[in-house]
Amino acid sequence: MTIRKLMTALLASVAMTSGAFAADLRIGLQEDPDALDTDQARTFVGRIVFESLCDKLVNITPELDFIPELATSWEWSEDATTLTMQLRDDAVFHDGTPFDAEAVVANIDRSKNLAESRRKSELASVASVAATGSHEVTFTLTAPDATLIAQLSDRAGMMLSPTAAAEKGLDLANDPVCSGPYKFVERIQQDRIVLEKFADHYDAGSYSFERLIFLPIPDTTVRLANLRSGDLHMLERLAPSDVAGVQGDGNLSFASATSQGYQGITVNVNNGARSETPFGQDKRVRQALSLAIDREVINQVVFEGTYAAGNQPFPPTSPWYDQTNPVQARDVDAAKALLAEAGLDGISVEIQAANNPVQLQLMQVIQSMAAEAGIEIAIKATEFATMLQEQTAGNYDATQVGWSGRTDPDGNIHSFMTCAGGLNDSKYCSEEVDALLNAARTSIDPAERKASYDAANAILREELPIIYLYHQTWLWAMSNKVQGFTSYPDGMIRLAGVTME
Repeated sequence: MTIRKLMTALLASVAMTSGAFAADLRIGLQEDPDALDTDQARTFVGRIVFESLCDKLVNITPELDFIPELATSWEWSEDATTLTMQLRDDAVFHDGTPFDAEAVVANIDRSKNLAESRRKSELASVASVAATGSHEVTFTLTAPDATLIAQLSDRAGMMLSPTAAAEKGLDLANDPVCSGPYKFVERIQQDRIVLEKFADHYDAGSYSFERLIFLPIPDTTVRLANLRSGDLHMLERLAPSDVAGVQGDGNLSFASATSQGYQGITVNVNNGARSETPFGQDKRVRQALSLAIDREVINQVVFEGTYAAGNQPFPPTSPWYDQTNPVQARDVDAAKALLAEAGLDGISVEIQAANNPVQLQLMQVIQSMAAEAGIEIAIKATEFATMLQEQTAGNYDATQVGWSGRTDPDGNIHSFMTCAGGLNDSKYCSEEVDALLNAARTSIDPAERKASYDAANAILREELPIIYLYHQTWLWAMSNKVQGFTSYPDGMIRLAGVTME
């Protein structure tokens, strides 16, 4: 081979390699998602994957306004008990099944009636849904539901292929079929999830990458090292301690958005035998732990002051936050007095936490604070999806776990605190709280809704099935070659219009 031919071959090889490299976007996730079935799923990172895999009926703007996606428009009846949606006529599922009104009916039916569905409480107000045209659906409600559009902008509104759902049943989680801009290729647990571009998507031209590769890397330090080395192009949930370093790195860029959600400690109060402890059965013991924790110190020590201390399901920036009940100050003497009132000199509690450095550091700080009040905490570091499985099964005393937050306040509280809530792993149950949270759903008056939430939260601050700790800020880091990324308060990664130089 001549030198010229050799150089030509080498240049062609480099060009092909560069093209293939640019065609992929590798995203580092803090955890491995749970089931890739929109009805069974509950993890935040799962929603990140679904954002590219599964179109929704409704989406949101960065300002949290609702906008069309698979539904092109919608209209409420005068009494707000009927919702009629017009649908796209140019969408198709990844298996070739057309997207139409019958597909929506099948999806809502599955979400409401599948035994394993976690969407039931989110759609509890829907009495029926009918195809009133080839691309028109009508939801009939049992009562007005101020939350329904918000629910349809999340997993309850994500559309699965009815053909695939009927054929695969629960195995759909291993081979999901949606209608989003990317389709499922493979998943290797704890290693990667691969999606490839769906050429027949109605907006395929807005998506630049041929493949998306999601890589779960729980260790924040390792995740950032992979970004710096070029093995990742983007990561979610940058550690707060690394923000300054990323901002000062000319090869990287940084983005952030205030979260709608919370982090806390979910307590097993009624979920099987593990709840039958003083911690699970006596609210005074839970109150003692809450009083032993200095939330402002946590924010400064663990999160470099980038987060907000919290004691409610809504962040202080939310209009739904109860300003009359700010975060309580730490009071170790009061915590000890509550334990004594409960007849205890001290108590031991096992709290499971995700096996990433940030959450484990958080728990170590809480462990130290609690010990001063006579509460000995054993920390059980657990892979995230496994941790949630244990929690659902009742195989836990308490879990340090959070929620990414929802546009409507109902999404931060109803599924967790109502007796039949799909995410109520503590199995807390109060008829009074149920009545208040159900009333908040049916009112379209913001003042009435807020009064219901304030009343419910007053009870929950006393009972503490969840001990709220803080509200995080979503932090992203990415190669400076990644262009066009917009941060959203829901923490999702939306890739329409995103490119890589």
